Amino acid sequence: MSAFKTIEVSNQRFERDNLRFITVRTNTLIGRADICVFVPPGTELLEDVPVVMLLHGVYGSAWSWSYCSGVHLQAKQMIEDGLLPQMIIAMPSDGLYGDGSAYLPQRTADYEAWIVKDVPKALKEVLPQVSNHSAFFISGLSMGGFGALRLGVKYKQLFRAVAAHSSITDLEQMKLFTSDDLQQYLPEDPSDGSVLLTILRYQDDLPPIRFDCGRGDLLIASNRSLNKALEAHQIAHIYEEFEGGHEWTYWENHVARSLIFFAQYL
Repeated sequence: MSAFKTIEVSNQRFERDNLRFITVRTNTLIGRADICVFVPPGTELLEDVPVVMLLHGVYGSAWSWSYCSGVHLQAKQMIEDGLLPQMIIAMPSDGLYGDGSAYLPQRTADYEAWIVKDVPKALKEVLPQVSNHSAFFISGLSMGGFGALRLGVKYKQLFRAVAAHSSITDLEQMKLFTSDDLQQYLPEDPSDGSVLLTILRYQDDLPPIRFDCGRGDLLIASNRSLNKALEAHQIAHIYEEFEGGHEWTYWENHVARSLIFFAQYL
């Protein structure tokens, strides 16, 4: 019996490039949401396969990572080359609120619970390769980086390591991308609106953390500030900068760093 009112899965006869699509009706969103999943060939009979969750940015959806960066093609080649172990990549929508939900609990829907509760539950329900023993990791870009860093730290019991690219580091930076009223986003706990405050709140028990940003990115100053603040608090992390801006070519070129970082913790 399904844990959801409805759950629809793409027919494997028509799937391409090892991508599978799942649509779930969940009470946390009071509606439906999508998950795009890369299921590597050769995992059909495997159990406890690790899962990387990739969160998209503002304006995006479940298809963004695969069809704007080709991350599934990169991962497949890296697995074949022995650079990565077999790993499933799950790319959920953010719940499709406005220009972006910021992966936060709001008054009308809980976009945080969708990611940390419903998505893992749906994967375990429809993919025999995924179980309670599968290691979970989380990464994302821009708004998705904000979500990944915050949720990865807040739910360390679920995520073994955390990474992010070109991250929004504070909810206030959503104004750079959307004219939506930020009053709709404001969480009950102020620390949920800040990556730094979330990390400090849970600093006694943190997962491994890695993040990077392009030197030409409009968020470079905030990423540098986060790095310096973490250093000042002597919080272990990896921060790197590369050439590039807030653009898909940058994320296509650097998402593999998240995957390789995660592989160290298997």
